[in-house]
Amino acid sequence: MQPTKLWSLAVIAVVSAAVAWVAVKLAVASMPPLPWTAAGALVLLAIGEVIVGRNLGPRLDGRPGAKPIQPTAVPRLAALAKASSAAAACFGGLAIGVVIYTVPSLDKPTLRHDAIVASFTAVAAVLLAAAALYLERCCRASPPKEDDDDLPSSNGHRGRR
Repeated sequence: MQPTKLWSLAVIAVVSAAVAWVAVKLAVASMPPLPWTAAGALVLLAIGEVIVGRNLGPRLDGRPGAKPIQPTAVPRLAALAKASSAAAACFGGLAIGVVIYTVPSLDKPTLRHDAIVASFTAVAAVLLAAAALYLERCCRASPPKEDDDDLPSSNGHRGRR
């Protein structure tokens, strides 16, 4: 599995923003006001992924006092991180599309409300994307530290003989 590329997240966000702009342009008259729940949910997911990432490092390194992690948990967390970053890019793009459409009409109360909610949602999506990339980074195994005993000797063998 390859690490998530920032350009792929940017492409997802740009396409989502374009789709949202077109959708809002076509349906702005019949849309209800945007709810605040998306921003809160994205922030809670970001907090959860940061906590999992912080707890994962010591467990992967095998530090004393840390419970060992099951071998199948790390690929699952990496897949969660990749999916979360893509979802955050999609939600962020949708929110940015709404902001782009509503900013010229801030004098109307409903559109001003939607612009504010969409702005907070976009910021929450950026936080989730950053947390997901952090979790993905935490899922990488660090290379083992070489001991003096593991260095090659003059005869080419490792360790003491």
